[in-house]
Amino acid sequence: MNSFVFSARLRVVAAAFILAGIVSVQAFAQAPVYRNFESHQFRPLALSPSGSRLFVTNTPDNRVEIFSVEEKKLTHLGSVRVGMEPVAVAARTDNEIWVVNHLSDSVSIVDIDGTVGSVRRTLLVGDEPRDIVFAGSETQKAYITTAHRGQNSPYTSETNPGELITPGIGRADVWVFDAKDQGDKPGGQPLVVASLFGDSPGPLTVSADGSRVYVGVFKSGNQTTIIGRVLVCDGGADVGPCQPLPDGPVLPGGLPEPNESADGTPMPEAGLIVRYDGEGWKDELGRDWSDVVAFDLPDLDVFELDADADELAQIRSYPTVGTVLYAMGVNPVNGKVYVANTEARNEVRFEGIRTKDRPYTTVQGHLHEARVTVLDPADGSVSPHHLNPHIDYNQFPVPQSVRDKSLSMPVGMAFTGDGETVFIAAKGSDRVAVIDTESLEKGDYTPDTDEQIYLPGGGPAGLVLDADGKRLFALTRFDNAVNVVDTKSREVVQRIEMPSPEPMSVVAGRPLFFNAFLTSGNGESSCASCHVAGDKDELSWDLGDPYDKVLDNPGEVFGPLMGEPGFHPMKGPMLTQTMRGIDNHGALHWRGDRTAGNDPGGDPLDVAGALRKFNPTFVNLMGRDAQLSSAQLEQLVQYSLSLVPPPNPIRPLDNSLTPMQAEGKEFYMKAPSILGGGTCGTCHVVDESRGWYGTRGTLTNIIGGRLTKVPHQRNMYERVGMFGRAPSTSLPFNGQHMGPQIRGYGYTHDGGADTMMRFMSYPVFKFPGGLAQLRAVEQYMFAFESDLKPVVGQQITLTPDNVEKARGRAGLLIDRAMAGDAELMVHMLVGGFERSFLMDAKGSFSSDTPGQKVADINELATLAFRMGAPSMTLTAVPPGSGFRIAVDRDGDGRRDRAVRPTESNRQQYGPLLPKQ
Repeated sequence: MNSFVFSARLRVVAAAFILAGIVSVQAFAQAPVYRNFESHQFRPLALSPSGSRLFVTNTPDNRVEIFSVEEKKLTHLGSVRVGMEPVAVAARTDNEIWVVNHLSDSVSIVDIDGTVGSVRRTLLVGDEPRDIVFAGSETQKAYITTAHRGQNSPYTSETNPGELITPGIGRADVWVFDAKDQGDKPGGQPLVVASLFGDSPGPLTVSADGSRVYVGVFKSGNQTTIIGRVLVCDGGADVGPCQPLPDGPVLPGGLPEPNESADGTPMPEAGLIVRYDGEGWKDELGRDWSDVVAFDLPDLDVFELDADADELAQIRSYPTVGTVLYAMGVNPVNGKVYVANTEARNEVRFEGIRTKDRPYTTVQGHLHEARVTVLDPADGSVSPHHLNPHIDYNQFPVPQSVRDKSLSMPVGMAFTGDGETVFIAAKGSDRVAVIDTESLEKGDYTPDTDEQIYLPGGGPAGLVLDADGKRLFALTRFDNAVNVVDTKSREVVQRIEMPSPEPMSVVAGRPLFFNAFLTSGNGESSCASCHVAGDKDELSWDLGDPYDKVLDNPGEVFGPLMGEPGFHPMKGPMLTQTMRGIDNHGALHWRGDRTAGNDPGGDPLDVAGALRKFNPTFVNLMGRDAQLSSAQLEQLVQYSLSLVPPPNPIRPLDNSLTPMQAEGKEFYMKAPSILGGGTCGTCHVVDESRGWYGTRGTLTNIIGGRLTKVPHQRNMYERVGMFGRAPSTSLPFNGQHMGPQIRGYGYTHDGGADTMMRFMSYPVFKFPGGLAQLRAVEQYMFAFESDLKPVVGQQITLTPDNVEKARGRAGLLIDRAMAGDAELMVHMLVGGFERSFLMDAKGSFSSDTPGQKVADINELATLAFRMGAPSMTLTAVPPGSGFRIAVDRDGDGRRDRAVRPTESNRQQYGPLLPKQ
């Protein structure tokens, strides 16, 4: 094993004297804090055009690592600080890279000079940018995918930020910049921001000649939707069609069998998931529910754009490509577009073990199918191909030989130059599949362990192939390492771990969340299949089990109790909930039925205890032969508790509220709005000191007489996109058909309320101020409080030429840091050395060298620019994380430039590299 530290770090002694004018002060250290955002990496590796450099996003460390590509190995050259959570990198030239910072809503343009890099400019873009490509056969342009919202976006109307209440619009935004001239605004000026007719976009790819750009919707749906409980006839399978409203639609009937659990307990009335089959919205019995679906769902998943047009021009769109689109690539020879995706089977009801005497349907072991869908631009055809045709989903237990071949969560791809082979990174399988493209396109592909490359680091997240096809470079997320694979021997010949601040609880637990080989029977699905990147798949699932039994409900109920309090095993459809921010929020699931309260001495508000109640799921849902061991379960519990949500992208960056949002909050917190005089905030408690953001874990049956847990309300803005619902007895409005929409699910536990307004229109809620009051509360809900303040992650890069124009933005970051919303770090390149500074509560800055301090931002800028720094970048980082992120990379409490590296102190400057 060769061991050495990052070469840039070895020159630290000389760098310590670069800013000689800095005042000395006593060093201060605080405990390191790491927040796990689990941002999905879309393009984590890029080769320079000449192939001499490899650039890799070090997502947890907020950096890009630079490697020299040599004949027999990679050599690490240096690190470049960028924004928070970099998830994609693209090389425009050998000396310029663009980096997409997912949490910072920014793109860093980095100049590369030998072994060092410097952020020349920071482009401010829409919320949660995900991917970037360069295209255009004449004028080169940069294309960046973002959500249709965010404080940097064009959609910042005070009464409709993010256009969240506008029906029937596209929300898949693509920001297009001139690659050589980004405008004179400090945050850049896009040529255009195009909104394509889909939900938030993700992967991008480009045709071989650069004339076409393909844009994929990340969680694009699958043409399923929910028929809400009040739109299904009461009485189960024995009842025929009904017409609850005299002038309303005729409903096809009640829920299909079974309608009671194995012990004979009738199930509560519930909704029903239906899928569009090209003619109508059908359930499992073939009944057509189209009369009560008040919108169309075209399910447009991939868009083809003309990169050479003067104005952004859409050539065509491709429907029904997949449910979750992770990556795309173009075959360099035949021009076909490959889309790595999974397809959900959420229209199939129930989980649980099935035997010959248990005839009802189940999704056990068959949730999200791993696929590659091939698009042909020549004729517009869409051809999905299952990556695991060898799986017999009715076989339990599953033989080891089946699981060994399976591919889970395809997230990256790379083609050989002749177009005959594609490498597919299967994140949930720790493998890269080597696939013959002709076989795949013909539908003849069958997985073979001899055609798979095992990556021991685990969780391959991205791939790039060198020009001659001899070496494949892969990033493995589980160990945060770069792997070099010999494509002939199909073995890892070099592995280099990158520095990571992640605690061992995160590192150890991540494989149990993503790795289907560890956690499922057939090796295809994992927790992350539905909880995509620790979040959600934007679908409802009916995961009850008619062969289970009623469970006692020990939770605290707010308000009068109606009906039976127990948890019936047949619960009906429920939206996939995010795993982000579950700590401090009590029992889990929409009903709170994952609870530690039924254990002797157990507490219904114990979140860790509730997570441990998921262990049977690995058998009943994932098809595993046995539950996880207690040690494995504890690792998964601790990982799950580490997940945190991003800052709210609707609330203004200064954490204020617009007049409309403030009016809504006033009513929400103070005005009686439910029977008995309670306010919205009575149930949906907000107490930031206790980590409560809309719930403290209590239950209520205030909606529809059904006992549910009061949910948190931090991500209401993400549920937008379903407009249209048929009238019902509880909501007897006109129910007009709303035309094409981008989502099949909205609000409440099953997604049956199409909009926030519809939810708040239930008769139980009282709004004496009418529509205006409803709209105000709706706007507050979109801008709801969250774990982190809106400014966290935000950036600006200052240069000698833009200081005056950028003063307002810089002042905002400084003001919010001084208010405690964030901590402010500044980094720059001075004399060939990277320097970083952390602002304290009084506005002065201490550096990464002990005993150095600058009075304020003006003095820091003056010193930096006088000494030749081309730029300095300000970043608002999470409170408590500033010291580690800014000046203590390894989190040992000492500043990065405290001492010269020695054998006893090497970790001060990064891990030993490389590991071979």
